[in-house]
Amino acid sequence: MQNLTKEHFEPISVDLRQAEAIKRPSLSFWSDVWRRLKMNKVAMISMIFIAALIVCAIVVPWLTPQDYFTTDLAGKNKKPSAEHWFGTDDLGRDVFERIWYGARISLQVGLAAAFIDLIIGVIWGGIAGFYGGRVDEMMMRFADILFAIPYLLVVILLMVVLEPGVGTIILALTITGWIGMARIVRGQILQLKNQEFVLAARSLGADANRLIFKHLIPNALGPIIVTLSLTVPSAIFAESFLSFIGLGVSAPIASWGTMSNEGLPAMKYYPWRLTFPAIFISMTILAFNLFGDGLRDAVDPRLRK
Repeated sequence: MQNLTKEHFEPISVDLRQAEAIKRPSLSFWSDVWRRLKMNKVAMISMIFIAALIVCAIVVPWLTPQDYFTTDLAGKNKKPSAEHWFGTDDLGRDVFERIWYGARISLQVGLAAAFIDLIIGVIWGGIAGFYGGRVDEMMMRFADILFAIPYLLVVILLMVVLEPGVGTIILALTITGWIGMARIVRGQILQLKNQEFVLAARSLGADANRLIFKHLIPNALGPIIVTLSLTVPSAIFAESFLSFIGLGVSAPIASWGTMSNEGLPAMKYYPWRLTFPAIFISMTILAFNLFGDGLRDAVDPRLRK
């Protein structure tokens, strides 16, 4: 029998090193993404605005002497002043305080819905794209059926079964919200699963779970992060819309949607009651969308055109 030498094992060790090197995006890739993102001034301004909004939503309600629910009928509908920066509403509640408490609600719904969509969508799309065939067909047709159900109908049905609140809104948004993420992940997995580094990992004995979550998903992080950043403003708008039509959070909890609903009838005489929540809704959604667009261009500069 021929003696085995070190040279006989060199091809296998090379394949192993290549598989380990390619199985996840390198640090240089994310460095390039950050460099391209910093060159986009609009995206950076949007990111700073989002960071400031999150910090203020956490800190400001603890620093102001007023609270969002205490009424003061003697001071109702006051104009913006040094005492009440954004004025007061029809019950004398400070609009500035309620704006920042409403920011907590909107950010909580947006971030929680996006995180749940991320978890379910990555798992669902990863499994469907990796196995393909009948598994892919059954899983994606089920997703299409769910996607055909209007989320407003889902919210109304949940309001009958559950109590109105933030948890109910998050549940309603995530029942069908994960489908977009699943489609993105599935498409990426279909493109990557026949690449050389996946075949090398498979030949080295990697099972399906390791191939999906250690090799394929890390290489699809770019589109996943971009989709995640664009999911947040959609959830914030949905929460504001549902609260505006009376299907969201209930009084006395402050929400940008409920504040807009309360300020609409008084727009002619007390415009600040509608103007400030409308501005914050618009600016927040715009900032998240601009940041998501900038992140998309940074991850894949070819999409800029």
